[in-house]
Amino acid sequence: MQRTHRRLGALALLLAVTGSLLAGCGRPGSPPVRGPQPDQLPTYRVESGFRLPESPTWNRARKRGRLIVGAKEDQPYLGEKDPATGVYSGYDIEIARMMAASLGFDPKSGVEFRTIASANRETALQNGQIDYYVGTYTINDKRKQLVGFAGPYYQAGQSLLVRTDEDDIHGPQDLDGKRVCSAAGSTPYQRIQQEYPKAELVAYDTYSICVDNLLTYQVDAVTTDDTILMGYAAKVPDELKLAGKPFSKEPYGIGVPHGDTALRLALDDAIAAHEKNGDWKKAYDATLGLSGVPAPTPPPIDRYPAN
Repeated sequence: MQRTHRRLGALALLLAVTGSLLAGCGRPGSPPVRGPQPDQLPTYRVESGFRLPESPTWNRARKRGRLIVGAKEDQPYLGEKDPATGVYSGYDIEIARMMAASLGFDPKSGVEFRTIASANRETALQNGQIDYYVGTYTINDKRKQLVGFAGPYYQAGQSLLVRTDEDDIHGPQDLDGKRVCSAAGSTPYQRIQQEYPKAELVAYDTYSICVDNLLTYQVDAVTTDDTILMGYAAKVPDELKLAGKPFSKEPYGIGVPHGDTALRLALDDAIAAHEKNGDWKKAYDATLGLSGVPAPTPPPIDRYPAN
């Protein structure tokens, strides 16, 4: 009964604070569970006088007076939206802000974030709803046919999140007959569908719904990139854990409209510059690094030919 109360409390907590992290609720020895630390974030220098006339996306944003950036709102330490203030925070949000500064926009007042679900990312870029997208967006050849990618700026890996009382799932090989939840249209969903067809897949627009269902025993596991799952596990470490090792490589890129090579290459340059000047690591340490995982070596940038 006590464990049931604790699990219901954990569920209520996740529902109440999606978009903000908690403090001091980990097991002894676990990393502190707290939100991004504003005083530890870099201050990004705006490239005054920056011009990119060959980019139609940049020109529209300059006339508009701000960039419109697609993001996630329910991924701890990565992309979160405070339900009370509407403010976005997290590692991906910082990547988006530092890119904005390099493109000549104020990283705070010059950026408008819009929540875009995984299944709608390509459409949002194709229709001009957003100028670029930063939100655990895996680069792959199929997507390159629809959108462009700058980066990668981070290398993640697909993993599994389970309840702490789960003893039968240690990796994807144990998913036969198990109910596995992921985001509709996401790379993790597609990988399980193709490589582990005996798993019973469940899809929602957001991972937070998957996690809620995991806590209430409606699904057996949640699968997506380990970066995302670490954040959810850190919120309620008595209830959730990662199972096994990552079983894929997920290079995160910045999605741009297909054919806007000038913008893509400018963002490639910006990523490299912010890695070199220390902004990349400082932003990681103040956000995703709070999960207890130290900053990895940035992956090499893929400056592929014009698309």
